[in-house]
Amino acid sequence: MKSKELLVAAIQDGTVIDHIPAEKTYQVATLLGLENLSTPVTIGCNYPSEKVGTKGIIKVAEKFFTDEEISRLSVVAPNVILNIIHDYEVVEKKAVETPDELRGIVRCNNPKCICNNEPMQTLFHIVDKQTGTLRCHYCNHEQELKQVKLV
Repeated sequence: MKSKELLVAAIQDGTVIDHIPAEKTYQVATLLGLENLSTPVTIGCNYPSEKVGTKGIIKVAEKFFTDEEISRLSVVAPNVILNIIHDYEVVEKKAVETPDELRGIVRCNNPKCICNNEPMQTLFHIVDKQTGTLRCHYCNHEQELKQVKLV
């Protein structure tokens, strides 16, 4: 009998990032600095998904992400699911959501904004999570989440 499932090794402890839009998979890996880890990382891309059409999945052994890392992740892929694994079992599922504020994560696309001309941390308020609209705290310039550049 031939198996139609692609087998990927289970992880004992760590995090599985699931339901990443396929085209964002490698951007998520880079954003989280996974290339710098010394623990096993498995990246899968273009798997069929009922939620997002095609999805990516990333398994990271022995790594649990901080709230700041999760906030960064929400900018690129706001609807992913984090599965926290202990002893090969999913002990917690977290839906990643865009927070109300983004600090030091994205750049203001207004070249005259003070945060682009002074050594300071950026700060954005989320105006509308549905449309992905943010407003710069300093200059009130609005921009779309899908068009932001990361700091």
